Amino acid sequence: MTSADRRLLLVHAHPDDESINNGATMAHYVAEGAHVTLVTCTLGDMGEILVPELEHLAADRDDALGEHRAGELATAMAALGVTDHRVLGGARRFRDSGMQWNEQGHAVAADEVDERAFWNADLTEAADLLVEVIREVRPQVLVTYDQFGGYGHPDHVQAHRVAHYAAVLAAAPSYRRELGEAWDVAKIYWTAMSASRLREGLRMMREMGDESSFEGMDPDNLPPFAVEDEDLDAVITAAPEHVDAKLDAMRAHASQITPDGVFFAMGLDVAKVAWGVEHYRLVKGTRGPVGDSGLEEDLFAGC
Repeated sequence: MTSADRRLLLVHAHPDDESINNGATMAHYVAEGAHVTLVTCTLGDMGEILVPELEHLAADRDDALGEHRAGELATAMAALGVTDHRVLGGARRFRDSGMQWNEQGHAVAADEVDERAFWNADLTEAADLLVEVIREVRPQVLVTYDQFGGYGHPDHVQAHRVAHYAAVLAAAPSYRRELGEAWDVAKIYWTAMSASRLREGLRMMREMGDESSFEGMDPDNLPPFAVEDEDLDAVITAAPEHVDAKLDAMRAHASQITPDGVFFAMGLDVAKVAWGVEHYRLVKGTRGPVGDSGLEEDLFAGC
């Protein structure tokens, strides 16, 4: 398979999720000549606004944050070189569901959820919209969240469900032929963060005197998105220029990520090391050859 024949599809819940989780991977494969498609399920209308002068965009005021974040997403994709990015069903089809934190420190659905929220979407209706994309793009590799959505956000969980259901439906030749010719995605990955790297990062920050970033995170009781190394299957270690592209993409999401926030708390040099390595769990398909890391180093290996 040549680089030009490779097609990668990523399914994310909100603008900024893609850059934080997979920005280096996206830049890496774009540079190799692969076709990279991003599907964002909502525009993040309910996101926390970190820039005071943008607070008027909040849902309880102008309710215009989604449109603003669409612009941030376009800028981020330009930084990564991704030219094929779409919103599931169109910009206003599904609304950000919002969230709250439960007693266990996990994100859960808010007490009141808008009827248009992605969390309330009919699963088959939402999946059919993605089936059409899968059959058009015909990706060998699909990347999305695990069953918990990383940290429990209802839109992340729903994106996981929609992505997996759509992959099954898209492969059935008799299912809704009007949505395109059937296509079976060869490999599906879940995004993951290496628990060992997270522990090391926490140790480094504390040694540098940073006690506020990731405050309360216990290295011996890490959140669910931290995956022990024996459960990781693949890693993309990005070239320096692709790490720079990822950091530029993260900065583009300025309403959600601030230059002095936790993602850059360690300083730029350390951030380049921390955010230049992205891990994955293989949940469908045949694992390809491993590299010196002991993991797959190409998501398309074995396709």
